[in-house]
Amino acid sequence: MKKSKIETRMITLMGLLIAMMVILSRFIAIETQFLKVSVTFIPESLMGILFGPFWTGIGSAIADVIGMLLFSKAPYFPGFTLNAFITGAIYGFFYYKKELTWKRIFMATFLVTVIVHFFLTPLWLGLMYGVDITNIIWWIPRIVKNTIFFPIQVVATYYLGNKIPYKKMLGKIMPSLK
Repeated sequence: MKKSKIETRMITLMGLLIAMMVILSRFIAIETQFLKVSVTFIPESLMGILFGPFWTGIGSAIADVIGMLLFSKAPYFPGFTLNAFITGAIYGFFYYKKELTWKRIFMATFLVTVIVHFFLTPLWLGLMYGVDITNIIWWIPRIVKNTIFFPIQVVATYYLGNKIPYKKMLGKIMPSLK
């Protein structure tokens, strides 16, 4: 059985994608206490395409912890690190060594939206801040944000995965990713 081996160049690339996730999450995001709009799905999806579910989950969790340590905006809560791991693992599961079809991207985005954005995040916010998550007023901004952002994320991921020749460029730099 062949073991998965991570090379120095792969670690470097993952480090760059983690740094990009931290920057996009902490500086180029619209964030309130209860809602966040960010494009971290771009480097996270690319990480999923290149590294698979386990390493993408680990990389996403590392990005969350580094972001909290360096640029904290709220108290650290491990549930959000779990969210990051699950999100990365879902992208890696659906994208790694697979053709990026509309259906595959839709399913990955749908699962992240339902599991992370509509189930786990409200649960963590309820635990952290004592918010009554059964109140419909609390859900309206979350539903609107995800309804608008869902198709944008699906289209952007499809374009990223199928229209940008990153595989050819990376193949020259890192032949082991072919």
